[in-house]
Amino acid sequence: MTAYHIPVLVEEVLSYLIGRNPGVYVDATLGDGGHAAAICSRLAKGGRLIGLDWDAGAVERARSRLAEYEGMATLVQESYTRLEEILPELGFPRVDGVLLDLGVSTWQLMDPARGFSFHRDEPLDMRMDRRLSLRAADLVNTLPEEELAALIFKYGEERWAGRIAAFIARHREKKGLIESSGQLAEIIKEAIPAAHRRKGGHPARRTFQALRLAVNRELENIEAVLPQALRSLNPGGRLVVIAYHSLEDRIVKRFFQEQSGGCTCPPGLPCICSGEGRLKLLTRKAVRPSAQELERNPRSRSARLRAAQCREAF
Repeated sequence: MTAYHIPVLVEEVLSYLIGRNPGVYVDATLGDGGHAAAICSRLAKGGRLIGLDWDAGAVERARSRLAEYEGMATLVQESYTRLEEILPELGFPRVDGVLLDLGVSTWQLMDPARGFSFHRDEPLDMRMDRRLSLRAADLVNTLPEEELAALIFKYGEERWAGRIAAFIARHREKKGLIESSGQLAEIIKEAIPAAHRRKGGHPARRTFQALRLAVNRELENIEAVLPQALRSLNPGGRLVVIAYHSLEDRIVKRFFQEQSGGCTCPPGLPCICSGEGRLKLLTRKAVRPSAQELERNPRSRSARLRAAQCREAF
């Protein structure tokens, strides 16, 4: 029996996402279909689910999980950064809700060929879409020390970024290329002073996060998809986003604040929006997992959900 990833905040997603039923809903980060299956189970006859993921393996796992909803669900291997192109191609230029569950899936973390895990010795890859050309190993082995330190600090918020980059550069010079996740994790562990290794989880966690974000351009992709998702919504449509760390959540929070407050008309032109933003916030603060969910699924601990509703069509 296939073991599927446990989706986080399922009831909260359904509550905030589904306003019109039946309607057309997009799970733009399909994973192996946990949220998509829940959405399909809640939709009335005539409802539609469009699932996107740029990981071919994820799409195939989701297709198996959603087999009973074959007539309701359309699954496509594509990046959500092409949302505004994909939806019209599928015949749905406007939809009633978009879900974004950001970050890396448990299945990807556990895949020994992907190199996302610092707990095992795997090829240092970290590409969510294997069609991408840049691997984590390419960054680790080719970036100058200062650029590598800046990347680790920016995307990992790692206070020891300079030392980690220096240890990596020294290893490259004396021992050669770094090709595995276990090899890199050991170098990072050596770089962080012993007194600080016991704080904040595994010492390589932030550096691995930084490399993953950089390889997959995750933060840039979030900034690209949010406006597209808003423009793709019908009036009253919902946008629900689950983030897992402060860098992701900061982008989402800022976008929601910008689009929900005050006049949004171009400068110098008469106001036609009545001084209201394009979005109405459904969550004033991020929604976090309940104690019961944390007990069932400890991996949900860092999840934070934000939701908003489109006021009118673009």
